[in-house]
Amino acid sequence: MLKDFAASIVQTLRQHGFQAYLVGGCVRDLLLQRESKDYDVATNATPQQVMGIFPETYAVGAQFGVVLVPAPDSDAASGVAVEMSSKSHAVEVATFRSDIGYSDGRHPDEVRFSRDPREDVARRDFTINGMLLDPVSGEVLDYVGGRADLKLGIIRTIGDPEQRFGEDKLRMLRAVRFAARLEYTIEPATFAAMQKLAEQIQVVSRERVRDELTRMLTEGHARRAFLLLDASGLLDHVLPDISAMKGVEQPAEFHPEGDVFVHTLLLLDNLPSPCLLTLAWGALLHDVGKPATFRVAPDRIRFDGHVEVGVKMAEKICRELRFSNDEAEQILALVDNHMRFGHATRMKESTLKRFLRMPAFDEHLALHRADCLASHRNLATYEFIQHKRAEIPAEKMRPAPLVTGDDLIAAGHLPGPKFREILTAVEDAQLEGRLASRDAALEFVRREFPV
Repeated sequence: MLKDFAASIVQTLRQHGFQAYLVGGCVRDLLLQRESKDYDVATNATPQQVMGIFPETYAVGAQFGVVLVPAPDSDAASGVAVEMSSKSHAVEVATFRSDIGYSDGRHPDEVRFSRDPREDVARRDFTINGMLLDPVSGEVLDYVGGRADLKLGIIRTIGDPEQRFGEDKLRMLRAVRFAARLEYTIEPATFAAMQKLAEQIQVVSRERVRDELTRMLTEGHARRAFLLLDASGLLDHVLPDISAMKGVEQPAEFHPEGDVFVHTLLLLDNLPSPCLLTLAWGALLHDVGKPATFRVAPDRIRFDGHVEVGVKMAEKICRELRFSNDEAEQILALVDNHMRFGHATRMKESTLKRFLRMPAFDEHLALHRADCLASHRNLATYEFIQHKRAEIPAEKMRPAPLVTGDDLIAAGHLPGPKFREILTAVEDAQLEGRLASRDAALEFVRREFPV
């Protein structure tokens, strides 16, 4: 276990005459009796001294006093580089330090190593993340009131909130995430500073914003997180297209729950937890095109073309947040196809089978279910789809082709765009049960597509 490995690092450092403790989020999680994904160690040993004691160490931020020690059974310990974005198989060891100046709003201008753990925790973000733990004795060193705030359920910055947020603007999003995940409240002075400085979140790289928002969306408390983002003013600056959903009315017969923003947040509440990144973002953006297409028609409120508009808007958001091509493709597919479920019970057999075999269809179905639960709560189509998926064997859903391009050439057809039309027509007839053999398919081609 990574916890045991982190404790062994502390013991080894102490055996070499250094101070060492578990620190940060792992201490918070241990006190809350929660599983922790990351384990960090703080010590008065310098990075060079740490690397001398642990020869497999990777200096990922030595100028800031930070190195990674890979677990003995990890890929990194076998010579494979540790990913900077993941510490799942390594322990971060950081030298006690104080930071001076943050002119770029993220990195300290100057780092001074220290021998005093009090100086080290004073530069950290929130009180609940500022405690130290001796893994041998179980003693907690709390110089910032973290234990009291854990009991009270409060997110509070260490020291002056404007200074803490000024050092790293992303801490405002982290405050929201911790408050949502732990179901805590944000201390009033801390929240007031977030409201005052919200616009400054725009200086943070879009990748860092994306990653923090993704954690909010996938950890199971997304609705609360987005309500806090809205109340703090951060939402207007990180995702203005989601903020634009507020107050956009919907037809009550289909959406008794309220406006587009209310619906979207209720939908997030009905996603599985933990949730796949692509499903979470697809759910958040599924109706992003509605504000731009809102109109009041004689019969009811309409959003004509909101899917097509939404796909374009979602594509822009994915590009700005620098999602990978594969992630963006699936997010856009979820936005593009979420309204097709409304036609599922009336689809031709061939159309339905093609629909059901879309890549990652489980995500599409999960989005549809959450969409229904966040509005009219009618799951009849969801149940119909589930029945069809169970009823149709795999070989009927995706049968082997009865004819190929070579067969069409042999029959006298010239290669070109017509090939796709012919092959699609053959597969349609096959999926609908009208063709069951190669001979029947070839006869179908001769009859329907004479040379």
